[in-house]
Amino acid sequence: MPPTPRETLKNVFGYDSFRPHQEEIITGLIRGEDAFVLMPTGGGKSLCYQIPALHRPGIGIVVSPLISLMKDQVDALTGCGVAAACYNSTLGEAESRRVLARLHAGELDLLYVAPERLMSEPFLERLRELDIALFAIDEAHCVSQWGHDFRPEYVQLGRLRAEFPQVPLIALTATADPQTREDIIQRLGLAEAACIVAGFDRPNIRYTIMEKRKPLNQLMEFLRGRPGEAGIVYALSRKRVEEVAARLVDAGIEAAPYHAGLADRERHRAQEAFLRDDLRIVVATVAFGMGIDKPNVRFVVHYDLPRNIESYYQETGRAGRDGLPAEALLLFGYGDVAVARALIESGGNSEQNRIELHKLNAMIGCAEALTCRRRVLLGYFGEQLEEDCGNCDVCLNPPERFDATVEAQKALSCVYRVGQRFGMGHVIDVLRGSHSQRILDLGHDRLSTYGIGKELSQDAWGSLIRQLVHLGYLEQDMGNYSVLRLTPKAKPLLRSEEAISLARPRVRQAPAKQPAKRGRQELPHDEELFHALRALRKRLADEQHVPPFVVFNDATLVEMAANRPTEIEELALVNGVGKHKLGRYGAEFLRVIREYGMKKAPE
Repeated sequence: MPPTPRETLKNVFGYDSFRPHQEEIITGLIRGEDAFVLMPTGGGKSLCYQIPALHRPGIGIVVSPLISLMKDQVDALTGCGVAAACYNSTLGEAESRRVLARLHAGELDLLYVAPERLMSEPFLERLRELDIALFAIDEAHCVSQWGHDFRPEYVQLGRLRAEFPQVPLIALTATADPQTREDIIQRLGLAEAACIVAGFDRPNIRYTIMEKRKPLNQLMEFLRGRPGEAGIVYALSRKRVEEVAARLVDAGIEAAPYHAGLADRERHRAQEAFLRDDLRIVVATVAFGMGIDKPNVRFVVHYDLPRNIESYYQETGRAGRDGLPAEALLLFGYGDVAVARALIESGGNSEQNRIELHKLNAMIGCAEALTCRRRVLLGYFGEQLEEDCGNCDVCLNPPERFDATVEAQKALSCVYRVGQRFGMGHVIDVLRGSHSQRILDLGHDRLSTYGIGKELSQDAWGSLIRQLVHLGYLEQDMGNYSVLRLTPKAKPLLRSEEAISLARPRVRQAPAKQPAKRGRQELPHDEELFHALRALRKRLADEQHVPPFVVFNDATLVEMAANRPTEIEELALVNGVGKHKLGRYGAEFLRVIREYGMKKAPE
């Protein structure tokens, strides 16, 4: 009798239970149904197509945008005993022939391929001769012009549905606002597909945004409180990357730069050293990270402002993929805003520029927010958090609050009076009684809300309206010039059936390291044993020329150090220890645990 998906989860990947929505997605794909999946980084997207590919006849074809991502996934699968390979431009002629021979011989469970290679006519012709278990399109936001990482070569993937109508197709992403989701579904022909939105919340990540003053000093202070932890520092320009990396090295910190201007060999060396725990910090442009599957990144620092919330969310999501506590720090300065605007406006596509400027404004609003960071982030993606998270700088160090009921009613009324057809700037101009020609031409100087907010500055109204957006009283239509509209939640406030307290703007102070409030907590464990297990993992990984997480991730080692299994049956119960890894590594890990127990035993 063939194994069930749950048995495959345990026997191959070493986990006892599925995460939310995984089982639903997996069983649907096994039945031959299409799916669109939106799941946060670290939420287990890969298993959603890897397990069905092992259960359906034929080979699973996975579309991936980055060679490094393919390599990490194939290494991890091979480490679990799964027959996987990638077919891309890095392979020599002989290796390419070997992969194609295995493909045609039916020896592979999964093949990772770039979109342009997949959609070439010779490769499609090969696939027409084979049994295809499924197509999985990873990083599916690349399909959409609204996506933050739009790639024209991804658009061709829309042909797959017509070319292979009987093969189930799954599209997966961690970052897609409502417009991007609709665009992906339309472009890939997934109108009839199951749409699973697993949520965006990463509760193990603490979000902190600081006013940028002396950024290098702020970064050094942050790093001093986190010795030995691995992290990524993002900067906007290659020059900034080089400068920051050099200063960190001068300070005795193991760091290296990564950007598109470096030679391929240098970039590869930095990435491999980081993956193998030989390098503590990578200072990088956005060229780094999309394909990084390193689970024990403990922090991500944005030295400069990202150009949109999707990038910020995806880049911060590279921290804490193992579910253990992690941190995201953003240094926010208005000089960065001017640089980002100039970069966007230098683009040749006016419609794309418009989209990117609206997204930049949303990112600025996020950075200026005085409400719970997680509420702001999740709200942008259309997900409402019912209470503050308790694990961001605003929650941990709340600003001064005031009764803003009357001011909020004025703002909401003004949005209504202008017909819910204008953005924030225009609403503020009406509230403050602007004499601009546009106000006069539209007749908005005759509205009952004209000039009723003269007592507040433009910045004060901006802060207040942003808070109303973040708290769900207003929504911004990013697809329509960021027009403000009332939500059903606004009605009780407008009718004085409820009051509202909002935050006063403030200067933010540097964050101190504090214990995580939410998310998966580390099990109480023996730190010395944990480091001994890490040393063994590093040796084994180096011998096999793979990253340490391919052997076991940190969360698995923490569980070993907490439970101290001494028999093979006990080790098999640890999350992340599947049958293949148990047979390959079990004896050596048990030896270290037993030796440590003997050393610590009382005389």
